Amino acid sequence: MSIARYFVLAFIAFVTAAAAAQALTPHEQLTRDIYKELVEIRTVHPDGDNTAAARAMAKRLIDAGFDPKDVEVIEPHPLKGNVVARLRGTGELKPLLLLAHLDVVEAKKEDWSDGLDPFKLTERDGYFYGRGVIDDKAMAAIFIANLAKAKREGWKPKRDIIVALTADEETGGHNGVAWLLKNRPELIAAEVALNEGGGGQYRRGKPFVLNVQVSEKMYLTFDFEVTHAGGHSSTPGRENAIYELAAALDRLSRFDLPARPNMMMRRMAAKLVDVETGDLAKAFGAVAEGRATDDDYKVISRVPRYNAQLRTTCVATRIEGGHGDNALPQRAKAAVNCRLLPGEDPEFVRSELQRVAGDKVTVTPRGSARKSDPSDPESPWIQTIARISAETWPTATVVPVMSAGATDGSRLRNAGYAVYGVSGIFTELGENRLHGKDERVGVRSFFDATGFLDRLVRALGSGT
Repeated sequence: MSIARYFVLAFIAFVTAAAAAQALTPHEQLTRDIYKELVEIRTVHPDGDNTAAARAMAKRLIDAGFDPKDVEVIEPHPLKGNVVARLRGTGELKPLLLLAHLDVVEAKKEDWSDGLDPFKLTERDGYFYGRGVIDDKAMAAIFIANLAKAKREGWKPKRDIIVALTADEETGGHNGVAWLLKNRPELIAAEVALNEGGGGQYRRGKPFVLNVQVSEKMYLTFDFEVTHAGGHSSTPGRENAIYELAAALDRLSRFDLPARPNMMMRRMAAKLVDVETGDLAKAFGAVAEGRATDDDYKVISRVPRYNAQLRTTCVATRIEGGHGDNALPQRAKAAVNCRLLPGEDPEFVRSELQRVAGDKVTVTPRGSARKSDPSDPESPWIQTIARISAETWPTATVVPVMSAGATDGSRLRNAGYAVYGVSGIFTELGENRLHGKDERVGVRSFFDATGFLDRLVRALGSGT
């Protein structure tokens, strides 16, 4: 055999092996197809079509053999549809609810990198890109694909498995979970629910933490507003609504509300002592033992994801002002979004923000904060999560956490559900593209999560 022929055959063998390694199983292909379908249905508020996404997922389940009577698309408002479906079990145990939301935050193609369209699923360099590929269409697609597989296989759990994919979790006035709890509670009545809010982290490609949301912070936005009489821009004075608002926001950027490590933070710190290293591990040890100092808090606060567990945070997210290029501004306004620790007094937060903003700025809350009690971080449910996680990722430590972001889990907790936020989706430590440019998830991570959630749901559904 000639050397040239040898290298040609070797190259062909290499390409064939690589292609075989990347080939998807039939279930993985189905999951990817559902994922693509969901990502490519634009479901942003106010003009995205959640109902189209709900109907598409209903069709997937009916095609898999679900009785149409067990699959219901509910549209309380145009474009704001939800789908609720039930995989019937023996009824020996109370139902399990699988919750995910269909809506996503807005994204514009011109804001994303070349070759990426937020409403097209793109696979590139080992990642899936698109709006909602993590938040929250990954879990939605996985739940539908796994239930379709379970139905085709004839699986009969000890409890009914209910899946609810809902609208307006991100924004908008027609929240699907709130509507269902008020108007059709029997459709989603369950003993325990799995939801978003918890994910895993890789450290240099190796799974080291799987966060499970058992609690969450309260969402509350405050308006900072300055008003003046205005006037002609050709004769400006020292007073200016925009300058005064900007000065207030500058002061806010250097301000921290007090650290208040609650029981959930101390439990989390006890787990992270063995995960983190150096000064951070020492600081977590001090928090876990109730002896933390200001210096310990400063060490923890350097890491944004940990700082958010330690205190109520407030940050400017939107700004507007003025009414003409040639006019002094009569009004300048900013939105300051706060995530309050459970038990934090909203009036205390408002008064602190007012003190920082100064007497020329009016600070006003929008609405009220939604409180909820945490789920039990040591329940049999979380023990099952830890067991399935250990079987899937032996190097990952399961850590019960308080989610810094708001989810619909709080609505369910307030209705008496045990709720655990666990997606099984891992991202590299320090990466956070949710709601941002080039949202992405690793292909391997997505399919690992598919298998993990299948095993978890089957364990919980079987009572094991």
